Amino acid sequence: MDSSSSRYHKPSSANFSEYTPCEDPQRSLRFKRSRMIYRERHCPDKDEALRCRVPPPYGYRNPFPWPASRDVAWYANVPHRELTVEKAVQNWIRYDGDRFFFPGGGTMFPNGADAYIDDIGKLINLKDGSIRTALDTGCGVASWGAYLLSRNIVTLSIAPRDTHEAQVQFALERGVPALIGVLASKRLPFPSRAFDMAHCSRCLITWAEYDGILLNEVDRVLRPGGYWILSGPPINWKKYWKGWQRTKEDLNEEQIKIERVAKSLCWNKLVEKDDIAIWQKPINHLDCKTNHNQHRPFCNAHNNPDKAWYTSLQTCLSPVPQVSNKEETAGGVLDNWPNRLKSIPPRIYKGIIEGVTAETFSKDYELWKKRISYYKTVNNQLGNGGRYRNLLDMNAYLGGFASVLIEDPVWVMNVVPVQGKVNTLGAIYERGLIGIYHDWCEAMSTYPRTYDLIHADSVFSLYSDRCELEGILLEMDRILRPEGAVIIRDDVDILVKVKSIVNGLEWDSQIVDHEDGPLQREKLLFAVKKYWTAPAQSDKIN
Repeated sequence: MDSSSSRYHKPSSANFSEYTPCEDPQRSLRFKRSRMIYRERHCPDKDEALRCRVPPPYGYRNPFPWPASRDVAWYANVPHRELTVEKAVQNWIRYDGDRFFFPGGGTMFPNGADAYIDDIGKLINLKDGSIRTALDTGCGVASWGAYLLSRNIVTLSIAPRDTHEAQVQFALERGVPALIGVLASKRLPFPSRAFDMAHCSRCLITWAEYDGILLNEVDRVLRPGGYWILSGPPINWKKYWKGWQRTKEDLNEEQIKIERVAKSLCWNKLVEKDDIAIWQKPINHLDCKTNHNQHRPFCNAHNNPDKAWYTSLQTCLSPVPQVSNKEETAGGVLDNWPNRLKSIPPRIYKGIIEGVTAETFSKDYELWKKRISYYKTVNNQLGNGGRYRNLLDMNAYLGGFASVLIEDPVWVMNVVPVQGKVNTLGAIYERGLIGIYHDWCEAMSTYPRTYDLIHADSVFSLYSDRCELEGILLEMDRILRPEGAVIIRDDVDILVKVKSIVNGLEWDSQIVDHEDGPLQREKLLFAVKKYWTAPAQSDKIN
């Protein structure tokens, strides 16, 4: 670990204000355009990496507090008007004066996301807590996810960094969970059986192509009994084919192909009503194995369905855990939300996560109640509802940090580092929380200024022999908002090195004692990123 870096880190020029190192539009041009491979993660080599601070655009302001942020954002924070023109008819976003407004529209829900979600709610139960986690692919400005939050459903919205340059950025500015991501040649950074529901509303993903490999990935991340919702082409093509500027034959063929792929996954088509079609994944694979000539082959036992970091997509079906009868839910039944949060996750009570027991889980929750209480005494803004909205836990373990904050108006991205001793991300999802796998030696798939608060528990100890401390801290600086907060827990020797580097990032920081007192080697570093922006004269106008 490099500890010599107490030097001042200069700001980069203003044209780097939206720099996403692993989704750099220029670098992406070196890669294949077929199957969207160029839109995947392609991180810079060490000698290419930017070693300076990424500037906020001139005029940047703290976002509106939640829930106001769902409907309005400052223009200066995301200075892109392209979507207001391109999607004007669809009611996605409106520009007025110094701010953007989000009316809640979408390509397939011109009457607004609320009405669209109500239509879905007439077809499947969105109210009883059985559906808690959702994935939205090709999410636009994430209005579907934004409006599901009031129904206690937390949605992770993904979209590539593409021609709608700022769609994920707008989602994050609204205070809605989102990530730069694309279904292409690699698995999404989620465990298997993570989401209760997945959704595509005119998301322009070629579900039927390449032997249905992309829908096969949706199947991997869907929980047994989970739903896949499709609206837009080719659903209801008889009504829309002219407006979609495609032939009836083409659309009909696409629908037949999608139906065929869904059948090969052993999914059951529940309903197609007006503009919405819904399929359901089976609760287990017993029938699937009996009718083996009708479905795609199962992946072999060596293929770990939870491995999802630069893991290539496959066309084989990810098997769900075995069951003893047709009525049994593979992997275990989850409690409805909100009981799900504190119930022992099936992956834990079934002994799947090495060294983690029901007792470990219960103790972890109590530990985090104590820790969060202490955090709020040191950083009183954390207890001030509305000051922070987008939170990141860089080494989440069982999601204890997020679980204790569940009543606060925040959401937490729980990261399980791929280098961690145990893979706990599946259990985090079984609690009704969301998260991703990540390697902190690389940049995260998100825009600058994503998070209001970053929490790092033992992250620097974990990476001490793997990559430079300075690189991780520069990435934290990139994804943290001006005046955002950082809480780092680690060994005192490591924190002293961290403090010398963050001084060069112009963070205000202090090291404080552990909640159990000064005799603990583990200490805490609390920091706040100073407010600064690119200068006015060099600010780019789009």
